[in-house]
Amino acid sequence: MNPSLDQTLQRILAASPVMPVIAIERLDQALPLAEALLTGGLNSLEITLRTPVALEAIRLIARAFPGAHVGAGTVTTPEALRQVADAGAVFAVSPGLTASLLEAATTSQLPLLPGVMTATEVMTAMEAGFRHLKLFPAEQAGGVGMLKALAGPFNKLRFCPTGGISLQNAPGYLALPNVACVGGSWLTPKALLDIGDWKAIIDLARQAAALPRPAASVR
Repeated sequence: MNPSLDQTLQRILAASPVMPVIAIERLDQALPLAEALLTGGLNSLEITLRTPVALEAIRLIARAFPGAHVGAGTVTTPEALRQVADAGAVFAVSPGLTASLLEAATTSQLPLLPGVMTATEVMTAMEAGFRHLKLFPAEQAGGVGMLKALAGPFNKLRFCPTGGISLQNAPGYLALPNVACVGGSWLTPKALLDIGDWKAIIDLARQAAALPRPAASVR
């Protein structure tokens, strides 16, 4: 990855201790949900490409909240990387890293946070110039213990663990020196989105924003 893009990604990950991982099923949820999360103090949003309205939701939120870091998750193909950039995303997140996605990322001006699960995948991403990675799925991959083990041979890398993270176990991850932030879907439960309880979302966001900021995010 281009060093300047890596620096941009570092700033995005450092904006909040928790990055909400969001699946928007109805377009009318997009703006009030983003506003609730931002009001609660979370400035980096990962909107996953898991629903038919995801791209349009990214476009709406990016236009309405230009000061926010609006990113796209579940980016798995070069075409998806181009689409989210066109929609106004300022970063992309992938669950893994294929050869074709890696090639597309090297020519894109969009910072990519690639997912890894094994030491070999970490080495592949590191060889390509990535210094910030997503450990996914974090809990299934070994969680805190896995990140402690990776810190030895890969002490210059920083991770955003995602998958199985909750308000209860997030502090254990954030205490690690190689964690820049954590990603979590607990901030946007479907039940609250369906009834439009934005106050409850604000409360969840405030709880997350109040978690200790990891040292890695301000290095």
